[in-house]
Amino acid sequence: RIGELTERFELQDLLGQPVRKMSLGQRIRCEIAASLLHDPDIIFLDEPTIGLDVVVKHSIRELILDLNRERGTTIFLTSHDAGDVEQLCRRAVVIDHGELVLDRPVEDLKTHYLNKKVITIRLDSPRTLPSLPGVTALESESGQIRLSVDTRACPVGDVLSRITAMGGIADITVTDPPMEEIISEIFKSGGDHA
Repeated sequence: RIGELTERFELQDLLGQPVRKMSLGQRIRCEIAASLLHDPDIIFLDEPTIGLDVVVKHSIRELILDLNRERGTTIFLTSHDAGDVEQLCRRAVVIDHGELVLDRPVEDLKTHYLNKKVITIRLDSPRTLPSLPGVTALESESGQIRLSVDTRACPVGDVLSRITAMGGIADITVTDPPMEEIISEIFKSGGDHA
């Protein structure tokens, strides 16, 4: 089992290394591998991707998905990262002071709470963007504009098409709103978002 986990988590170079000399990503890989030594049916992971760079985060998420697919391991995951929730979970449960606020499939959560995207646009020269339904300007400063897009009113693809058709775009980034906003929205609605 140690050999299998060492290979799967690419730990060959880390086995003899003191933990204090490992990066955060290396430590997390080792911790997850150690928790799997006895082939548990259920594993609890607390913020397994916190503080990791994009490449390591992707690798950890893939390992977690493979663990569930290949071994049928049930995984309980706590995370403030919307990407973790979207990519890894089938169900989302929100608990506040011991009280169940929300228990829904993630697809339902996406439909009701993850329906906003933030688009950051860096322009070659200042200009005014076209007005679109469901699109609100969050800030605009020296050639950069941040927009909030309600994807129920206007799909992100439509917004991007209209913006890129204007030309003069140096860069575009599309992100989810911070998980704190999503959690806040869930608490405000008491989990009864329709």
